[in-house]
Parts: sequence; C-alpha cells; structure tokens
Amino acid sequence: MTQEQALTILKTGANVFLTGEPGAGKTYVVNRYVEWLRQRGIEPAITASTGIAATHIGGMTIHAWSGVGIKKDLSDWELEALQEREPLVRRVRGAKVLIIDEVSMLDAGLLGLVDRALMSLRGSTEPFGGLQVVFVGDFFQLPPVSKGKERTQFAFASAAWEAANPVVCYLSEQHRQDDGLFLQLLAAMRQGELIDEHRELLRTRYEAGGAPEGATRLYPHNEDVDRINTDALATIEAPGKVYRMREQGGKTLVEALKRGCLSPEVLSLKEGARVMFTRNNFEAGFVNGTLGVVEGWSAAGWPLIRLSKYGGAGHGKLIEAEPEEWQIVDGKRVLASIAQVPLRLAWAITVHKSQGMSLDAAVMDLSQAFEYGQGYVALSRVRTLEGLFLMGFNERALAVHPEVLERDAAFRAASVAAEEIFSKLPAEELNDLQQKFVKASGGHEPHETDKDGVSRGKPDPQSKLEKLRAKHPNAYRPWSREDDDRLTVMFRDGTKVSALVKEFGRQKGSINSRLIRLGLVEPELD
Repeated sequence: MTQEQALTILKTGANVFLTGEPGAGKTYVVNRYVEWLRQRGIEPAITASTGIAATHIGGMTIHAWSGVGIKKDLSDWELEALQEREPLVRRVRGAKVLIIDEVSMLDAGLLGLVDRALMSLRGSTEPFGGLQVVFVGDFFQLPPVSKGKERTQFAFASAAWEAANPVVCYLSEQHRQDDGLFLQLLAAMRQGELIDEHRELLRTRYEAGGAPEGATRLYPHNEDVDRINTDALATIEAPGKVYRMREQGGKTLVEALKRGCLSPEVLSLKEGARVMFTRNNFEAGFVNGTLGVVEGWSAAGWPLIRLSKYGGAGHGKLIEAEPEEWQIVDGKRVLASIAQVPLRLAWAITVHKSQGMSLDAAVMDLSQAFEYGQGYVALSRVRTLEGLFLMGFNERALAVHPEVLERDAAFRAASVAAEEIFSKLPAEELNDLQQKFVKASGGHEPHETDKDGVSRGKPDPQSKLEKLRAKHPNAYRPWSREDDDRLTVMFRDGTKVSALVKEFGRQKGSINSRLIRLGLVEPELD
C-alpha cells in the first residue's frame, strides 16, 4: 500500500494499524495525517509506547496520557478513582483521535488496561471509548520488555486490539535503503528465509576494512556504550564545555521527558568529539541520527558541528547546534518541557536507542544479541550494505520472532484486501466519509466558519495547497536527508527532471531549486 492510500483511509476515521518495513514512511504518513486534522480544528492525542519514542513525535507515553501509569491491572475502585482526576478526564473526553506509536513495544495487557480506562473515562462501551485509534509500528522490531519470568504478549494478541479491528495499512514504499542486495537480505530476515548466501554476504562486511571515521558503533548493552563513549572523550586533551539541561513543569512529567530524551542531562563535549544529532531540524540541515564532529564553539558558546562524510547530502556542512526543546503537550497546553543541545556522544549507541534512526554508516557487534528484533533493528538502520561494518553476529541476531512471522502474513493479506476495497469506493463516497468524520469530531472544513465566529468564507490558502498536493503530494514540504540522498543518486545516474517530478511528487521548479542547492547543477544567470 502506498503512503497516499494509507492517508486516504486514515481520513475516513477508521481504526488503523499503520505498519511497514523500516524506511517505508510510517512517521511521514502520521505527520501528514496530524497536519490534516489540525487544519480542521481537530487536535489528535499523540502518544507512544516508550519515552524515547514519545520524544521523537512530541507526545506523551500512552501510560501517562491514559492515566494507567505502570499498573498491571485496574480494579473497579481504581477506575472510579480515575474519574476524580479532572485534567485526565478533560484530556481524554476532549480527544477524538488517539495515535499510539511504536506499538510493537506495547504489551497486550497494557493495551487492555488503556482500553478499559478510556471506556470508563469516556462513558462508552465502544473500543477505546469510541476514539479513532491509530496503531503505528513494526512488530519485527523490538518487542515488549519482559521483567523476570513475566511473559509478555504482543499488542495484537490483546482482546482490545481485536475489538478495535483496525484496518491494516502495510506500506510498501522504501525511502531508507536503496541498495537492492541489502534490501533482499533484510526482506529475507523478515520472512524467516535467510540462507547461507545471506550469511556469507554479511561475513563480507567483516573484511570491509577498518571502521570508517565518524561511523557510530551499535551494541546491544548499555555498559558497552557508556564505556566506549566515556573512554573516547577522555583521550581528547582539548578543553571542553558542559551543557546542562533546563527544565520546566511538574517533576513526574519532567523526569519522563528526561528518560526519553536521547541527549543527556549533562552533556560534556570537546573539540574533536564524535557526536550525533538527536532531533529533526530540516531547516537547520540535520535529523535524528546525523553524524558529525565538534569543530569548535560559536560566539554564543554553542558547539559547531562539521557533518561527517557519512552525513548524507549535507556532508562537510558546519552547523551551530543551538538548544532545542522537548515538550509534553496536552492539546495546546505545554505540561512540561526540557531544553538541551540536541547532541549526544556518538562513538557508540545502543540498538534500542537507534530505533527510528537512519545511519549512513555503522559499526556493529551483534555477537551478544539476546533479543528477537535486535539484529534486524540494527541492520535496518543503515542505508546501504557499503555503510555496514560488522564485528560479529550470532544466530539470535538474525532471528525474528516466530509469532510475528506468522502474524505478518495475515497483516500483509489484510492490507491487500483493504487496498482493494478502498480503491473501488467512488471519490464522492470517500469524500462523504471524510466529511462525516470531521463533523462527528467537532471539526470543520477549511472554508467553513469556526465556532469562535471567524469567517472562512474566502478560499483558504491551505485549501489551495491541498489542491496542488493532489497532483504533487510533496509540494512545499521540507526536503529530508533521505530525499536529498535519493535525489542525488538518481540525478547522477542520469534520471531526467521530468521523471524526478513524478518520483518525488514535486513541481519542476522545486526539483531544479533543490538540485542547485545540493550543488548538482549551476544556477542560471540573467
């Protein structure tokens, strides 16, 4: 299923499971949908299964948002007690759409608790209290964390998941890897069909030469990562600077933000330190996972980062890393915030914290992998086989969870069926479904009058933009590093501008401007 098809389904208000391989564009589709909702006055509840994932999307953990916290069960008395928490009641009853990211790491039991809590808080017997619920994630990635002998179950095994009956939107496009051989290997891992030739292909990365300068090392365990980063920084004799995190808001929420933030509370840097950006800032020229080296300090005292040769199309660029803010937002209210320079030491990072990143090069030691999904997550962070440098792997690193493998076939089939059903619906019927959903959610079409009396009788500029995007889906959207990389490769391979217009869904002028900005063509002078 394409991104546009998934977005069309989401706009009807149906419950959805948005999935696909790493790099298929799940986050991109969610961001498009959130933008569409907000244009119509509908503020979605954006949550995630973990603190790290929540900071990536600018939301709260589902535990905090729903009020269930870390409980394993909710008694009738505890459900009633939730009703006395006025901010919680107001937040949940005011919501119309609930997005849960990284659902692969959400235990079935917890999903059931969220379902019960929302039905109670909203006074509804419908699944999740009648909210449109959007599950986002890939079950081939890291599974729910188990404690001791406790056996966890995937979210799809929950009765709440079955009751929600989400439409499966399995994205088939690929925007991270463009290496055919590498894609075949990753696909074989997902299908449980790795053969000796695939293992031999991985072993060739043992002999790929020394670790490239600036490439991050991925390890399964925190201890290895902390030791490598601390030791490496200590070897640099240059004077350093220390940046301390600023915080605002309630202690519990602030602590949740700190746990999820990839930048440390106290960040120590020196000239020559290898670093990784921990936020997306397309305008500044970096994304979560962009690699570089501290080259010095700006007049304002912030670190100057020279992007490494593995920094994609922006390699060699010098960026001033100013502080960024992470927030927990409830609607338009900021409940808590932290601010820190968006960097972390990047000689090494855990596989867990790499989830969601795109790396141009990485050195991996998967010989100590102990969990299903660790190897797949690590390998799929890298864009090409050429950027992969292996120190070792074990068979567990190459294995995927057998339960997920079995369920994935059903997800793919369900997605194909959904694609067929929705493709046959007339455009008028789809539009009618979308308008009814917007109205039922208390929203408005961009040309209507808001409840505050502001007239929208004149054509909204955003409406014009949507019409333009009907033909060019990415018109006026920021270019990501992945887009720049793909554009560079295709242009250098001789792809014509007319074909690039179709491939990227942008106008000819936008393509030409980007080619000039990337230094691939010279600007025309009058």
